Amino acid sequence: MTAQLTTDRRAQTRWSGRLLPSLGILLVTGGLVLLSWYTWLTLTPDTAPYRYQQITTGNASDYPDLELDTWPELTISQYDIHIESTEQPVAQAWFGQRANQPQVLLNWKNQTREPLLALDQKASELSALAAAIDKYAPRDALLLSWWDTSRQLALLTGRDVLFRTPLHEPLIIPPKWQPHEQAIRAYENQQAGIPADPQEQELFVRFAQSLANPLTTGLDDLRQLAGTRDTYLIVHVSDLYKLGLMYPDKFGIAYKHYRMTGNMHGMISHLKTEMRTRGYYTYTLQSLSDELIRAFFLIDEASYDTLLAKLLPFTSQPSPVERPSPRLIYQQGGYWVYHLTAKASAQNTLQPEKDHNETTDSTVPVDQVQ
Repeated sequence: MTAQLTTDRRAQTRWSGRLLPSLGILLVTGGLVLLSWYTWLTLTPDTAPYRYQQITTGNASDYPDLELDTWPELTISQYDIHIESTEQPVAQAWFGQRANQPQVLLNWKNQTREPLLALDQKASELSALAAAIDKYAPRDALLLSWWDTSRQLALLTGRDVLFRTPLHEPLIIPPKWQPHEQAIRAYENQQAGIPADPQEQELFVRFAQSLANPLTTGLDDLRQLAGTRDTYLIVHVSDLYKLGLMYPDKFGIAYKHYRMTGNMHGMISHLKTEMRTRGYYTYTLQSLSDELIRAFFLIDEASYDTLLAKLLPFTSQPSPVERPSPRLIYQQGGYWVYHLTAKASAQNTLQPEKDHNETTDSTVPVDQVQ
């Protein structure tokens, strides 16, 4: 009996001796496979879930809807933006370019129900603003605005700006695209032909934080950014949405589209009902076309107490025209332009072209500060 047990133990020992090294080799091999797979996922570039497809290219006169005839030297390229799951483009984009310089997004039309990559607005507003700056602002003036507006105005006016590269802040993408964030940023840089500048990114964070701060503090911060230069601060109503994406804990914003049916009183009634139902604090409007208006709602009083909100018109609140500082010098559509520095003379007042048909969004009538 004892001999039999000893024999069995020896056999079991020999079997275990052969199994354990094999099992160890298997585990090591499996670990290497998993490590290689993880390394591949980490190092292999992701791809953006959409693609730009160039449709046409030409001069500014070939795209009359952009109203860029003042800049005949520009090369304009039109793109359709496609995703794999749809045959029709989800958006259209128009880029402008001088010679071999990086191209700049000048206009965007979204075909989806939610904002995607950029916010659409009237092309005529940008061209009218740029023409006024080009005609009346000093050549050495600094234009201080959101990075996308800065790039547009630098291209059209030749004035200096703090942000010349595409910073993609905030990145306006649906939640299901979040895993592709880095790939999207890289693809957008490739499309623009220039990467985001790290130093500009730091400056832009300071700029955005200033807009989210209270009025006095925010203005002091912006003046530190501008230095001693003659500086124009330019904000657009759509900056409300972008600031809310960057700082949702400090700036609460919501939006809703409304169709223009000719019954303005009915639309205003819908807006007020929306405010009461949701508990919103106030609202302002952006005209997207003759048929469509976008309403932006601030969700609480704390959001209204920020610098950006004070620079834009909201219902039942003091108009920006009534604020002595900073001084409002120009307003066109969704754009509001302020003279940020204190050394401006009376001549440094932007004036709209006399032959331009001045229309704004439906928030306030045109106000020209002299």
